[in-house]
Amino acid sequence: MDQKKIEKLAKELLKEIGENPNREGLEKTPERIAKSFLKIFGGYSQTVPNILTKFDGENYDEMIICKDIDFYSTCEHHMQPFFGKISIGYIPDKKIVGISKLPRIVELFSRRLQNQERLTTQIADTLNKLLKPKGVGVVVKAQHLCMMARGVEKQNTIMITSSCKGLFKNNSKTRDEFLRLIE
Repeated sequence: MDQKKIEKLAKELLKEIGENPNREGLEKTPERIAKSFLKIFGGYSQTVPNILTKFDGENYDEMIICKDIDFYSTCEHHMQPFFGKISIGYIPDKKIVGISKLPRIVELFSRRLQNQERLTTQIADTLNKLLKPKGVGVVVKAQHLCMMARGVEKQNTIMITSSCKGLFKNNSKTRDEFLRLIE
């Protein structure tokens, strides 16, 4: 990202909404916006192979779950934040990932312009492709500022999406166990 260009565009945006970007409270706002974009959209500068470490699963064949992973993302339709918790489960087939890698995958995909449905499937598809587990389940629960501060203005609405692969999709007992354990 070109920080100086983002600063210039932010200054123009402030003018367009009727503000004076040179007034005391806004003088450094374009710079702060540009710096915040480095974090908010940092997922574009990462790739999954660079963050995902696989290990020998030592014949472990039970469900592995990382639940309630906090995330923040930005709605691609309104450029408003959405945020919540993501739970990921998988049943390994020879390979497992390091325990910090599931939250890192969440961070990689959530720190981009997103919609919740794509975020959910990207995480599931990525784990399914790279680990080749017996099954993967991902549940995302989020609140969307675009629904809270504009549009229908519903403050307490939670959107839930899921993506299931392998045993999590084809075996109701596996899916039920996953859903029970993440609640």
